[in-house]
Amino acid sequence: MADESKIGKVWQDDELDAIVSDYFAMLRAELEGRKYRKVEHSAALMARIGRTHRSVEFKHQNISAVLDELGMPWIAGYIPKRNYQNAIFGAIDRYLSRSPELLTFVPAAREKEAPLASLVTPPVLQERENNTPAGLQRLVRKFDPVQRDFRNRVLGSAGEELVVGFERARLAEQGRGDLAREVRWVAGEDGDGAGYDVRSFDALGRERLIEVKTTNGSARTPFFLSRNERALSEERPEDWRLYRVHEFSKRPLIFELAPPLDRSVVSRPETWKVSFA
Repeated sequence: MADESKIGKVWQDDELDAIVSDYFAMLRAELEGRKYRKVEHSAALMARIGRTHRSVEFKHQNISAVLDELGMPWIAGYIPKRNYQNAIFGAIDRYLSRSPELLTFVPAAREKEAPLASLVTPPVLQERENNTPAGLQRLVRKFDPVQRDFRNRVLGSAGEELVVGFERARLAEQGRGDLAREVRWVAGEDGDGAGYDVRSFDALGRERLIEVKTTNGSARTPFFLSRNERALSEERPEDWRLYRVHEFSKRPLIFELAPPLDRSVVSRPETWKVSFA
């Protein structure tokens, strides 16, 4: 039963730690394919901290919004709401600092086999907003989704393997089984450095040089593009394509970007090359 004295009052750290921990328990179950009931979790949490159902549900949506900013999956049904209480950032920081494995989660089955994926429309280019709370900015810097995805070789390889399967299935459906058999996982066989990861074809047999970028986050999660990858996109714009694989830990989705990339995305320098001469 709700504690009426808490209605309209700011959530305290112990309450925030409790709801964040419970949220991640549900998220773990969802990602691992285990059944759970949101209503049971909410009831137990309300009994524990004395908050109303409406307050608990809204806070769940706040957590989803923060995870979206961190390039992480969020619980289906808890649509992100960005009216944050600043203290929520500290609670999520404390939890992820104790349980960093959630930041690099890859479904075990997808390390060995390519699941079906759906092709979707790319997100629309938007003007950059400068109203991100300072606490959220610090949290994103600490758990940087761009660096994290870039360094997660298991996730990257799984996404590339998914695209190989996706391309073979696409060509087979187009009656080009001969070309499907020629699709090649270049990064997996030769290593990085070619400027693309997968060599495929269109239905007419023209080469498609596909660079794959994979995340557990949403379509708008940013990513790194190397100088070599960008250069190849400019040298061979008719052939080069970027496949953005997103929501990988759930049901993977893919959108495609074609050069010139500046028509679709905003590129900003993020690193410095440091030398002694």
